[in-house]
Amino acid sequence: MIVDPLPCAWTFDGIGTTWRIDTVEPLSPQLRRAVEARIEQFDHDWSRFRDDSLVTRISREPGRYRLPDDAGPLLDWYRELYVASAGRVSPLVGRTLEALGYDAAYRLRAADDIPVVPPWNDAVAWDGTHLETARPVVLDVGAAGKGYLVDIVSDLLSDAGIRPHIVDASGDLRARGVPMRIALENPANPSKAVGVAELADGAFCASAVNRRAWGAGLHHVLDALTGTPVRGVIATWVLAPTALVADGLATALFFDLGPGFVAHAGASFARMFDDGRIEASDDFPGEVFA
Repeated sequence: MIVDPLPCAWTFDGIGTTWRIDTVEPLSPQLRRAVEARIEQFDHDWSRFRDDSLVTRISREPGRYRLPDDAGPLLDWYRELYVASAGRVSPLVGRTLEALGYDAAYRLRAADDIPVVPPWNDAVAWDGTHLETARPVVLDVGAAGKGYLVDIVSDLLSDAGIRPHIVDASGDLRARGVPMRIALENPANPSKAVGVAELADGAFCASAVNRRAWGAGLHHVLDALTGTPVRGVIATWVLAPTALVADGLATALFFDLGPGFVAHAGASFARMFDDGRIEASDDFPGEVFA
């Protein structure tokens, strides 16, 4: 719920989800085309569901690949998350997700043999510009990529002088100068909330095991050490300065992180366990109901 709603809303589809951009004045046709083109370019680079993407090309043969100019913050953040989670958050889970049924054809049926997720240092080397792969790997940047793209679109609007605004990619959002109260959806009963977060300027991202789930116990949040969907935590909510940070932490908080890592990233959080317990950081801006 937006406390002070902006009068103009533009809704459209991109990277397989619904986007909404709220502004004071309608966006010009030229700026809308620029937003759509930037989202399409990101999808063309990073999607493992497209046969023509860079990620798909990397998956076919090992080698040295120059990554897009926007790759640095994304992969650097993934490296931090990988270390902080002791290897449980990794962009190398793509082939395992495919084997579990979450592939380009959306088979949604697990294969008999599930491949292990390769350790980062054994499979890839990242120097800030090039990614060198020792074997074919399927990158999956779903843990932080959508949030990062929200930041990219928000920056594009800011560079065009569009402020205040809200960029919302189906729950991963970046607000600039717009006070909001956001309901924390109960994954066990999506018609109810388990709390409220308050945001005026920054990012909010959430993750839940019910959002992309299929089959018995199968969902999109994988433990890269075991190659299996995580258990225990069923939903996370994070507020942070950027959606890149918030989105990545929303995945990492399904696991135990090092003391102070979330606070060091400038973020606050709440998360819900499968027994109904809710844990929140001391500085969480809002309230939880249980």
